[in-house]
Amino acid sequence: MRKLFGTDGVRGVANEEPMTVEVALRLGQAVALTFSRRAGRSGRIVIGKDTRLSCYMFENALAAGIMSMGADVMIVGPLPTPGIAHITSSMRADAGLVISASHNPFSDNGIKIFAGDGFKLPDDQEAEIERLMGSEELIAARPSGDAVGRARRIDDAIGRYVAFCKQTFPCTQTLEGVRMVVDTAHGAAYRVAPLVFRELGAEVFTLGDEPDGRNINYRTGALHPESMCEAVRIYRADLGVALDGDADRIICADERGEIVNGDEIMAMCATRMLAAGTLRHDTLVTTVMSNIGLQRALEGAGGRMLRTKVGDRYVVETMRQGDYNLGGEQSGHLIFLDHMTTGDGIIAALQVLAIMQRESRPLSDLRKAMTCYPQILKNLPVHSKPPLEEMPEVTKVIRAVEEKLGDEGRVLVRYSGTEMKARVMVEGTDRQLIHGFAEEIAEQLNRSCQ
Repeated sequence: MRKLFGTDGVRGVANEEPMTVEVALRLGQAVALTFSRRAGRSGRIVIGKDTRLSCYMFENALAAGIMSMGADVMIVGPLPTPGIAHITSSMRADAGLVISASHNPFSDNGIKIFAGDGFKLPDDQEAEIERLMGSEELIAARPSGDAVGRARRIDDAIGRYVAFCKQTFPCTQTLEGVRMVVDTAHGAAYRVAPLVFRELGAEVFTLGDEPDGRNINYRTGALHPESMCEAVRIYRADLGVALDGDADRIICADERGEIVNGDEIMAMCATRMLAAGTLRHDTLVTTVMSNIGLQRALEGAGGRMLRTKVGDRYVVETMRQGDYNLGGEQSGHLIFLDHMTTGDGIIAALQVLAIMQRESRPLSDLRKAMTCYPQILKNLPVHSKPPLEEMPEVTKVIRAVEEKLGDEGRVLVRYSGTEMKARVMVEGTDRQLIHGFAEEIAEQLNRSCQ
């Protein structure tokens, strides 16, 4: 069983358990030993990060742990999470480590692990790394003398990733004449994202591109797209793109400054891939959070939708198991496996832009690929996370609401995998009605979790 790893690596308040330099050191050692054994030689590990103040100390702690086990370190500096996955696989490294807490505030931080193929580790491999961190094997395996590892900086990592992103855009198209707003959340894509779009010909107006170590995700980016939407209207842009702190998710705005979420982006991409015969097995993979409207749109176009539990890594696992090539989350983690091994906000934006350019249609028109059902989502702070089945009063309320909704709605109650929160989602055709249902469930859950 994993105790340290959550749904997306290790995460917490920086310099508090479990996100301490001591844990990072041991994690670096365990990763180095794991992947050196797998390679049958001293491993090579990539380390990248976002723009948080605490990234510096974790970068050094991880590097020290890796080198203390005889493996070498390749440091790339601030780069989007998918960029680190790309550098890891393209440079034939044995693993990649990402220091980021994604969309969380700057006071948090986290560590994610990619294998040499650029994919995140499955649960059992993370559990084995946890086991090694608490074992004496690390001490016994430590080398000395000239067998310790070395570190070097990959100075051209940004250029490598920019070139990679650009080649995912159709070579017969350019972005000449496109006006776009790009909000990088003062995060890892603050240099990369504007470069990609400008080099393809777009006129780019930037927001959130002045990181100071503390302002990542603060009132900006994919979690706070209001400024992007307003900028689209001010600059009369064709669309807006808002990334989160590590740029693995995207939220768009159409030319009217109205938000276009991950479900709507998947609908416009999946339906076109279906028509072109390029959506493998006619299937889109998404999570239990995706809107019913997306499912109806796929089925209406002759496709189907598979749901997984929340977390882009579970979407990717299902995609790999079933040989599917498109998946994602409503929150904006979009995975185009023909191009990238994990969610990538920049590549997702390029797929949207390619459709806009090819069809010469505004995003406000393209988003009509699906009709969104009203959806209410409530987040409740909790002190503990008892299983729902152990709270009969909560399950009773949920069942009653589900019976009232019938086939025209859904209820989903779950705990966050990265925060001490419970999430209540109710979906249906009547917004006022489902708002009342969500309140009813949330109130009972709040009473039961205290």
